[in-house]
Amino acid sequence: MYYVPEGTTRCGYYECESCGEKFLSLQTMEHINCPYCEAEFDPEIGPDETMQVAEDTAKLIQVLEGEDVEKMDALLSLAITGGNFEWI
Repeated sequence: MYYVPEGTTRCGYYECESCGEKFLSLQTMEHINCPYCEAEFDPEIGPDETMQVAEDTAKLIQVLEGEDVEKMDALLSLAITGGNFEWI
């Protein structure tokens, strides 16, 4: 789970088109690299392999500001730790 620092007043709410994970990021660009997919990225290649390319697979769903940042952070935390995240 990727959290935003306490006191954050503006962040982006993203969903990865590749793995389906939802997360908050301090970035607010239209597309960014998914931290979940990026963690599985393996830059080491063999002699007959081609290098993987890190793609911007996470799409911005909404820009959150003010109280909404804290609320969404709490909702995502609750969903990850104790429930089904599909209800968000």
